[in-house]
Amino acid sequence: MPESSGKHILGTFDDALQNLRNNVLMMAALTERNFSNATKGLFERDDELCSIAIADDEEIDVLEIQVDRDGVEVLLRFQPVASDLRQVVTAMKSSTNIERIADQAVNIARRARKLAHSPELPVVHQLQPMFALAGSMFKDAVAAYSDGNVEVARSLKPRDKELDLLNHRFADTCTEAMARDPQSVQQYLNLIFIARFLERIGDHATNFGEDIVFSEAAEEIRHTQGSPIP
Repeated sequence: MPESSGKHILGTFDDALQNLRNNVLMMAALTERNFSNATKGLFERDDELCSIAIADDEEIDVLEIQVDRDGVEVLLRFQPVASDLRQVVTAMKSSTNIERIADQAVNIARRARKLAHSPELPVVHQLQPMFALAGSMFKDAVAAYSDGNVEVARSLKPRDKELDLLNHRFADTCTEAMARDPQSVQQYLNLIFIARFLERIGDHATNFGEDIVFSEAAEEIRHTQGSPIP
């Protein structure tokens, strides 16, 4: 970090910050589990796994509220500055991005549950690269947050462009398939929505990474190609 935050005399700020980070990481672990259940629910056509992913979202929502409340309390009580302030704000913003990723996992599970009650469309397996990329982006964002790894955080933005491209290609494939198989239009639309949810997961993982770069290096890389704004 450009500045050294050091140890606070009473140590209470450090404890409060660590509690914030622990809750953010707990949210991330629960969200990874939800995403995994939604993924398996789709490809294994498992209605129960989809239902679990949907039900478990409530715990993530509760944690997000807790992080937000605790973050505000830390800001008011300790009035941190410089790197300390950035870490608190990043924890709060990261919890929001994680909660939104969890919401997208729930959206995927809901669409997957509908698809499980219809004949399987072979094109569904073309979503696997998108699931792999979105999942790895989120896992890397969490690891970057846990380790303070700026380089990993920076790597997310270019990968998001690849995910966007996969989304567009899959939508084109489904649109063409709908013309040939109009009876399956609703199923293809569900798949298009799932691809869009994956693309949004990539967006939120990228936002997560941008906040990590700001927290660790005091650099603003939003609206750039990954380089700091001079």
